[in-house]
Amino acid sequence: MSSASSAPGEDSRRQVDLEHVKPYADHLGDGLVQFSFTLPVPYGLAARKAAQELAAKMGFEHPEVVHYQSLTEGYTYFVMFGECSSTVDYASLSDEGFDIEYMNEDEIEAFAGTHIGRPIVIVGAATGTDTHSVGIDAMLNLKGFHGHHGLEGYKAFQTHNLGSQVPNSVLVARAIDLNADAILVSQTVTQQNLHVHNLTELVEIVEAEGRRKQLILTCGGPRVSNELAKELGYDAGFSKGTYPFHVASFIVRELAARMDDSQAQNRAGAASTSGANG
Repeated sequence: MSSASSAPGEDSRRQVDLEHVKPYADHLGDGLVQFSFTLPVPYGLAARKAAQELAAKMGFEHPEVVHYQSLTEGYTYFVMFGECSSTVDYASLSDEGFDIEYMNEDEIEAFAGTHIGRPIVIVGAATGTDTHSVGIDAMLNLKGFHGHHGLEGYKAFQTHNLGSQVPNSVLVARAIDLNADAILVSQTVTQQNLHVHNLTELVEIVEAEGRRKQLILTCGGPRVSNELAKELGYDAGFSKGTYPFHVASFIVRELAARMDDSQAQNRAGAASTSGANG
């Protein structure tokens, strides 16, 4: 048995060209990808050939069907492997500030105590016609998910979960009444880009109320990215794989930064006034 290992050890990591990154499976640079899809065609050899041809047109080299089965009459499900020849410049992406320095629960509590010094008020909801509350519940409610407390379980936060199907106007009004520091919006329904319309409407309401500078706006959902969120006017967006401590880390750091900026502006204003009076 060979002593060589196909696992990505220290030597292989050193050889990675971060300007030309491609998928890894058996060995570095092989570009192998596993993917699956369903075609509206009856199960059979012709269906298998159709899947291979479609994968090739997607750009995969040497596509292979490793499993396929009939889902129901006229529909076939495929699991395939193929080689991806394209690469991505990871080095340039990692320099664009997408990453947030996350903290664990204890670190968040300590940071908030030192830099904020008061409860951080957060109001959240699944807005519009969206009936799915599982995302907002996972972020805000005490039990959280996957072993991570929701923000309700932190001493640093005072949370208000308004639930699902909440009109944007109601969410913003509640945030204003509570003098909230942050709004968290969850969007699961994305048919016909309903999430984009709904998220945009909330930002417009906040701006119309003259509260954009006072409120930290965050949103999340399966098809929400940080890039999309910022494009729509939010401070941050969170997608699949997000845990409560990710959201909490961003909010405490963003609020601390805003408080520092405000204090600096106040000091500058006071100094200017003093100089004028002198």
